[in-house]
Amino acid sequence: MATIMQEISHALAPSVFRGVKGRCPACGQGRLFWKYLKVNGRCEACDQDLARYPADDGPAYLTILLVGHLIVAPMLFFPIVWRSNPLYSLPIILSALAIVTLAVLPRVKGGWVGMMYALGVKEADAALHTADLAD
Repeated sequence: MATIMQEISHALAPSVFRGVKGRCPACGQGRLFWKYLKVNGRCEACDQDLARYPADDGPAYLTILLVGHLIVAPMLFFPIVWRSNPLYSLPIILSALAIVTLAVLPRVKGGWVGMMYALGVKEADAALHTADLAD
């Protein structure tokens, strides 16, 4: 059991970091996305089938969690947020949050696809998910 976990953790880190960089989790050479969040069907460098790794809603939830805890929560400790006029501060804060969220989301999705690749999860494994069995 320990060797299996070492094998997975050994392959997991490089795959996730390649995905975070927007590269194919298998080879690290080909591009992962062909549009903002659209995953390439196949890697142009190693011909890995990238479309079979499901991302679903996981990257969005993780992005909200990261942005909310790392940016919004600490920001509430600054007195300028509470003392300034909301007509000025709210558009500035919301614009900054939107920019940060849109910048982080493709990196999180790339890391998520890299994690799915390293763990060997495929679209065909959807029947194994407990949420799918609840229907």
